[in-house]
Amino acid sequence: MIRLRVDLNCDLGESFGTYASGHDNEMMASISSANVACGVHAGDLSVMRRTVRLALEHGVSIGAHPGFADRVGFGRRPMPISPDAVENLILYQLSALAKIVSAHGRRLSHIKPHGALYNMALVDRSLANAVARASQCFDPSIVLYGLSGSCLLESGLALGLKVASEVFADRAYHSDGTLVSRTEPGALITEPEDVVERAVRMVTEGRTVAIDGSSINLQAETICVHGDTVGAAELVGYLRNGLESAGVVISRVDQDLDC
Repeated sequence: MIRLRVDLNCDLGESFGTYASGHDNEMMASISSANVACGVHAGDLSVMRRTVRLALEHGVSIGAHPGFADRVGFGRRPMPISPDAVENLILYQLSALAKIVSAHGRRLSHIKPHGALYNMALVDRSLANAVARASQCFDPSIVLYGLSGSCLLESGLALGLKVASEVFADRAYHSDGTLVSRTEPGALITEPEDVVERAVRMVTEGRTVAIDGSSINLQAETICVHGDTVGAAELVGYLRNGLESAGVVISRVDQDLDC
């Protein structure tokens, strides 16, 4: 009998200075992979190191979460940028976090771009290629996370990278498989029962219902959960229990990597 497996990833380490964001301590108990902000869109050196230590204590894989240099907009505002600039931006952030991780005798397992950088690379082939090139240049064994069915995953595969097809249980989808913008009504799924039902269906059936009621196919290798929303810690615990009750094993995407 085939046992279904899925990774639970969360964007963490997004506090900086005296500004606190997210529920990192509580989230770590339920997730399997942490996407750590690299001090550009959010985070700072102290927060990065504290988040890395916290992930190691919980046996959670550590990935980089690079974003635009836009703290005011939390990296969620699209901005014009060249592919070369994207490569440089990502390499800079990967290097910063990797040094902290290596100080603890470990290495980065994966990379997941943040916010607007992520969304732009999902549909812009030149930017997707830039993200993949930077990832491959930094470490050919790193796993690239990207939205299921996106050109970001295709760019990673074309360069021989391992990729993880990502889905969002708490976000609405358009019929073409893209995410509904946070600025639009109905973009966020807030009822815990709905989040769990959607996640189980994504993993077990490879489908979800789009905002217009149509059914779309997707591949769920990792599920993103958000740690900066009200009740996030309770929701991710509820989600994990729901998946495990459905026979789904929660496991790190980098399970076979020495990281």
